[in-house]
Parts: sequence; structure tokens; C-alpha cells
Amino acid sequence: MQTTMKKIITCNVNGIRAATKKGFWPWFTAQKADLLCLQELKAHEHQIPEEAKPDGYHCFYHFAEKPGYSGVALYSREKPDAVHIGLTSIDPETDWSDMDAEGRFIQADFGNFSVISSYFPSGSSSPERQAIKMTFLERILPLFIRLKKSGRELIICGDINIAHQNIDLKNWRGNQKNSGFLPEERAWLSAWLDAGFVDPFRTLYPEKEQYSWWSNRGKARENNVGWRIDYHICTPEIATQFNDISVYTESWFSDHAPVIATLNR
Repeated sequence: MQTTMKKIITCNVNGIRAATKKGFWPWFTAQKADLLCLQELKAHEHQIPEEAKPDGYHCFYHFAEKPGYSGVALYSREKPDAVHIGLTSIDPETDWSDMDAEGRFIQADFGNFSVISSYFPSGSSSPERQAIKMTFLERILPLFIRLKKSGRELIICGDINIAHQNIDLKNWRGNQKNSGFLPEERAWLSAWLDAGFVDPFRTLYPEKEQYSWWSNRGKARENNVGWRIDYHICTPEIATQFNDISVYTESWFSDHAPVIATLNR
């Protein structure tokens, strides 16, 4: 892995302007992270707050065409050798026009090592969106496998919108027919891991009940009725370099919490 990165944070900010008003950037500056992946910006370029352009970082964005919707960002102290905005940029033989219009993917390359910030579709709003989500999953897995087979080391950060196992959400019994915990979604995530990828959080903490998203309904956050749907998924060599992954919950910037990975470098 040709990089000196030791700390990588991923967070779905549920609106970069809203998270900025809630103090996200002073908190991030104090983290002294090497790389930050954000999802669900809900903004276009001219709407990015000045606070969200921190000194010392190279900033890259993939905005959705629809105003106030989706979008991802990647911030890196180290200048990447190459940056790919949108899935079409690395997989032109597949029709990604629908997902690229929603601003869901950035890949930054550092030698043979890549970090990806991605926001997987949610299917909770309608059966139509669930069908779109499943089609996305069918297309994205072969791409990840091809990248791995090419010899590229990967860390895929982001809101995957799937809780993998019962331990990954509080109310798993009541959610088995809901998007995010459907059998076919969980089987897809198992297939991803079976293809030679690693969920380093679960490797480090096989029995830890830790969530990264809480519904705004009821008192889900107060009662810690959450889901673990934000991940760092990586190739095996890099997986051995993770020494901790934690979820920051002392302050709230979003309905998701930042997930902080530290690596032995």
C-alpha cells in the first residue's frame, strides 16, 4: 500500500450545510485525519460552505443533478495520483448514467491503492427505489471484483444502506422485511465478502453491538436503536493494517455518526 495514511473517516452528513451548522468542521479539524469520505451532501458546488473546504486538503466532489439530493465528497491530505468522478469514469462499458446522475461515487488512486467514497442507494422509499438499489448492487460487485483482480488495493468507504447481520441492528426481528435488512441484500453483502473483501470492523470486534445510523422517529438515538450501515470494506492486505474502528457519538452532526478508522502504518 503506497501511502502514509493512518486515519480515514467516513460519514453520511445528511446535508453538508446542515452538518456545517452543527459544528462538523471544527470537530474534523481536531481529528487530524488523513482522508475523509462524505456522503449525502445535498448540495451543488456553489452551495459548499467555506468551512467545508479545510486548509491542507485536496477536495473532490461528485454532485447529483437533482438539487438537494445525494452527492459524495473525498478530502485527502496527500494529493492523489488520479481521481475518478462517477462510475462511468472507471467502468465505461457499463451503463452507469442513472447512478452518476445521482452523484454516488469518487475513487482516488495513490499508486496501486485506492480509496472510494460511495453512497449506495436506499430502497426504503418505494418498491421502485428498491428495484433500483438491487440493480445497482448487481452492477457494482463485478466492478469491485475487477478492481481487486487488477492488483489494486482498496478501501471502500461509505453508506452502504445494508445491515449485514443480526448484530448490526437493534431491532433485527422487526426489520427482516424492510429495505436495508432484506435477505437478498444481506446475501449480496455476504457475496461481496466471499469474493475476497473484508469488513475490518467486524473482524476487530466480532461481538460488538455498534451502530452508525439512527432513525429520527421516536427516541431511536436516545435508546440506541440503530443500524450499522456505514463501512470501510477493504482488500485483505489492508485489512491486516486496521488497528481500530470507532463510531463517534459524543456530538451529533447528522442522523449518521462518523466512523473513524486508524491503521498501523
